[in-house]
Amino acid sequence: MRARSTCLAIFLLLVGSAASAVTLDIDKTETDDLQLLYFAPAETYLTPYVGRAFENSMAAQRRNFGWKPWDRTTVLLKDFSDYGNAAARASPNNSLLVDVSPMSQTFETFSAGERFFTLMNHELVHVATMDVWNDADAWWRNFFHGKPLPLNAHPESILYNYLTVPRSNSPRWYLEGSAVFMETWMAGGFGRAQGAYDEMVFRAMVRDSAKFYDPVGLESEGISIDFQIGVNDYLYGTRFFSYLALVYSPEQVLQWLRRDPDSDRYYSTQFERVFGKPLNTAWADWIAWEHDFQRANLASVQKFPATPTHRLVDNALGSVSRSFYDSKTQTLIGAFRYPGVVAHLGALSLKDSQVRRLTYIKDPMLYRVASVAYDPESNKAWYAPDNRAYRDLVEVDVATGKAKLLIRDGRIGDLVFNQKDKSLWGIRHLNGLVTLVRIPPPYDNWNQVRTFNFGQVLFDPDISPDGELLSVSVGAITGDHTVRIFRIADLLTGTPGEAAKFGLGSSTPEGFVFSPDGHYLFGSSYYTGVSNIYRYELATGKVECVSNASTGFFRPIPREDGSLIVFEFTGQGFTPVTIDPKPLNDVGAIKFLGTEVVNKHPIVKTWAVGSPSKIPLDSMITARGKYVPWKEMGLDATYPIIEGYKGHGALGWHVIVDDPMLLNQFTATVSYSPSESLHPKERWHVDLEYKTVDWRFRYWHNYSDFYDLFGPIQRARKGDAFIIGYHSPLIYDPPRTLDLNAEVAYYLGLDTLPGAQTVHTSLDKNIFTAKLGLTFSDTDKSLGAVDHEQGYRWNILAQEDYANDRSFPKIHGGFDFGFALPWKHSSLWLYTAAGAAGGNRDNPLAFFYFGSFKNNYVDDGEVKRYREYESVPGFDIDEITAQTFGKTILEWNLPPVRFSDVGTASLYLSSIRPAVFAGAMITDPGREFERTVEMAGVQVDWNFTVALRLPMVLSVGYAAGIEDGHIKRNELMASLKIL
Repeated sequence: MRARSTCLAIFLLLVGSAASAVTLDIDKTETDDLQLLYFAPAETYLTPYVGRAFENSMAAQRRNFGWKPWDRTTVLLKDFSDYGNAAARASPNNSLLVDVSPMSQTFETFSAGERFFTLMNHELVHVATMDVWNDADAWWRNFFHGKPLPLNAHPESILYNYLTVPRSNSPRWYLEGSAVFMETWMAGGFGRAQGAYDEMVFRAMVRDSAKFYDPVGLESEGISIDFQIGVNDYLYGTRFFSYLALVYSPEQVLQWLRRDPDSDRYYSTQFERVFGKPLNTAWADWIAWEHDFQRANLASVQKFPATPTHRLVDNALGSVSRSFYDSKTQTLIGAFRYPGVVAHLGALSLKDSQVRRLTYIKDPMLYRVASVAYDPESNKAWYAPDNRAYRDLVEVDVATGKAKLLIRDGRIGDLVFNQKDKSLWGIRHLNGLVTLVRIPPPYDNWNQVRTFNFGQVLFDPDISPDGELLSVSVGAITGDHTVRIFRIADLLTGTPGEAAKFGLGSSTPEGFVFSPDGHYLFGSSYYTGVSNIYRYELATGKVECVSNASTGFFRPIPREDGSLIVFEFTGQGFTPVTIDPKPLNDVGAIKFLGTEVVNKHPIVKTWAVGSPSKIPLDSMITARGKYVPWKEMGLDATYPIIEGYKGHGALGWHVIVDDPMLLNQFTATVSYSPSESLHPKERWHVDLEYKTVDWRFRYWHNYSDFYDLFGPIQRARKGDAFIIGYHSPLIYDPPRTLDLNAEVAYYLGLDTLPGAQTVHTSLDKNIFTAKLGLTFSDTDKSLGAVDHEQGYRWNILAQEDYANDRSFPKIHGGFDFGFALPWKHSSLWLYTAAGAAGGNRDNPLAFFYFGSFKNNYVDDGEVKRYREYESVPGFDIDEITAQTFGKTILEWNLPPVRFSDVGTASLYLSSIRPAVFAGAMITDPGREFERTVEMAGVQVDWNFTVALRLPMVLSVGYAAGIEDGHIKRNELMASLKIL
C-alpha cells in the first residue's frame, strides 16, 4: 500500500503541475511572408515598426539573392535579456528570435543605427543565404517534406540537412561576414563593414605583429582563445567579404551567396567557380593585402606626432569595464575578462601588474564585462552581473572582497556614484525602453527618474564631483549620438531639457567622465576614424582633441595631476597607459575599406533599402490573434532512419510534427528488424512522443536505438512502456539553475530491467515506476576553457518501483565541486554520490547496478561518463550491485592542447582535453556482503568539428578496476560522441 500511495502521490503531482503550468501568452500578426509573435501588451507598440522593417528587408533579400522563401518566417519578440540580440535559422523552418532591449554601443562594435532596422537586415540575410535553393535542393525538400534539423538521436539527419539546406552548412565567418557586409550597404553604407572598430582591430594586429588566422584556424582556435572569441567570425568574415567586393566586385560576392541553377552546393566550391581560385588562396591574398592596407593607415596616422604613452602593466587585460583609480594604493578597480581566468571584479596593482580578484562576475559581457561604480571614501564598489539576462546589483567591499546582493533582477546597469548624496544612479532596460533611475542608500530599492521615448538609448553616464550635473551619451533613432548634460535637480523635479549638449560628427561619443575639478568632460570618439580622447569644456562648450593614437584610446580616467589613464587597444586586448592630454590641431586619419569599396564599385549604393516607413503594413496583414502552439503544429520533416535492437539492425522512418517555435512537438518512429533470429513479435519497433515546454508523453514498443548499433551499452528493450515526464526550472539564472524532474512509467513485457541491460527480470514483467528529482548547478569557466573550471553541483532523486505487489524504494544523490588551479585552464574536481535501496534482496529491483565507463563506441551522451554515479570504470557493465553505496572520484583536468591548422574546413581538430581520475566505492557497508573497490584512469577527448559547425568528440580512455589491493580488470574505452 505504501508503494502504491507513493506512486499515486507522484502521479497526482504531475497532474497538478499540468493544471498549474504557466502557458505562454503570445499574440501574433501575420502577413504572407511574416508571422510576428510578441508578448502583449508590453511589446504591442513595437509591432508596426518591426513588421515594416521586416517587410522592407524581405523585399531586398528577394532581389539580391534571387530568393523565394521556402516557408514563412516566424519572428518572436522577447524581453528576456537586458541587452538586445537576435538569432536566425533556416532549418527546420525560417525563424528569428529578437531581444527587444537596446544593443550595446560599446566601442561602436554594433551599428549605431536604429536597432530593429539593422537587426532585420542582418538576420534576414542569414535566413536568405541559408534558405536559398535551386531545383536540386527543392527535390530533397519535397522528398523529406521539409528541411530536417541535425539531431543526435538520428545522425542520418546531418546528411539530410545538407541535402536540403546546403548553404546552412557553412562556417560561421561566412554567415556572419556576409550578413554584416550586406547590412552595411542595405543601410546606405552605415554599418560595421564601414566600422572604425573593425579598422582598429586589424590595424592593431599589423602594428603588434599579431597572428592572422586562416579559415580553419579561425574556427578551431581563433574563436576560442582570443579575448574577442566568437566576434572574430564577424571581424574576419566581414573583412574578407569587403576585400572580395573591392578586388573583384560586389556582383561576384552576391553570385557566391546565391543558389542559382548552375551553382555548386558547397560554399567553397561555389567560391572557386565564382572567383576562379581556391578560397584558401584568396584568403591568403587578403591577409597580404590587409597588411599593406594597414601599414599605409599606420603611416597616415603617424604623419603627426603620436601621443606619448607610459604603459602601466605588463600584459593586455582583454576586455575591461569602466575602471577607477585609487591613488592611495595605486590600483585600478574594475571588471576584467581575459583568457584563462574567470571574469572578475578586481584591483589591478599598477606597481607590480598583479590583480587581486575580489569576486567573480556571473554572465559577463564582451568588451565592457560589467557595469561598475566606485566610492573611494567607503572603498566600496558596485557592479551588475547577469548582463545577458536580468541584471542584479551587487555591492563589494574592495578591502575584503566580501560581496552582497542588493537588488535581484533589477535590470539596472551603467552605474555611477554620486559623491554628494551617496546615491547610485543607473540605466534600466524594460520592454525596449530606457529609464534613468536613482538608487538611494542602502541601495536595495530604486526610484524612476525619467523614462525616455523609444529610440533614445542612454549609456555611459557620469556625475560631476559636486553632485550637481549628470552627463550621459544618448543615441537617437536616427543614428545620431550626442553627450547630454542634465542638472540633477532638474531631473529630480521632472524639469525637461538638458543644460548642455554636444556631438562629434557621425561618430559615437563614449565614456565621457568629469575631471576632478569638474571643469571638463573627457571621453573618446572615432571622429577621425581613430578613437582618440576628446575634452569638452563646460564653461565654454569647446571640444578639443587631446590625443593622437595609432590604434585607439578609450575610457579615460582623469587624475588630480591633470594626466589621464586611458585604455589603449592592442592586438591582445586593452592595456592601461597614461597620457598627458594636450589640445591638438592636427591628428592622424585613416582610410576605410568600406569607403574604398563604394568609391570603386558605386553599385553598392543601389543596395540601400530606404526607410521602412514606406511599407503599407496595414494592407499586408492577413491575420491577427493568439499563438497557440498545438494549433500551429504541422509536418516538419519525415525521413528514413536506421536503428539497432539486440545486436540486429532495423530500418525505419521518422516523422516530426511541430509548431514554428518548436514549443510543442510530436515525433513518431517506426522501424523493422528483418533478422529471422528475432522472434516475430520483436521485429517491429514503435516510438511515439509528444513534448511541450515542460511535459513529455511517450509510448514505445520494443524500443530500438541508433546507438545500439555501436555497443557495448544497449538501450533497446523488449516490451512496452507508457511514460509521462515533467520538467520545471525552479531556478533559471544561468549558470545557476535548479531543475525539478518527475516521471511515472508503466512497463509491460520486459525481459531485462529498464536501467540494467544485463539483469534479466523474473517478475510478471509489469513494473510501475515513479521518480522525483532535483538537480542544481552553478559552475563557470574562463575564456578559452573546454570544460567547467569552478563551482558546484548537487542532485537528489527518489524512485519507487512497484511490481508483483511489492515496492522497491530507492534514493540517491550527489555533490560535486571544483576549483581552478593556477595553471591556466586546469582544474581539480571532486565528484561524490551515495544511495540506498529497499526491498527483498531476492528481487533484482532492490539493487543499484554499477560498472564500466558506460560509453558506447558511438554515443550521444555525456563525454566524461565516469563522473556519473552509475559508472565505475575498470569493472564490467552492471557487475557491481548494491543496496547502499557511497562513491567518490577525484578528477584533475589538465589544460587543453589547442590546434589551429589540423584538418580542413569540413573536418578539423580544435583541441585535445586530457583528464586523470581516481576514486573509490563502498557497497553495503557493515553487512556481510560489504565490498570496496577502487578505480584509476585517464581519458583524452579529441574535440572535432564536422560539417563546418557540428561538434563531435572522440574519447579514448583507460581505467584499472582495483579490489583487495589488486587490479581486477583493465578497461579500454573508445567513443565518438555525435553532436
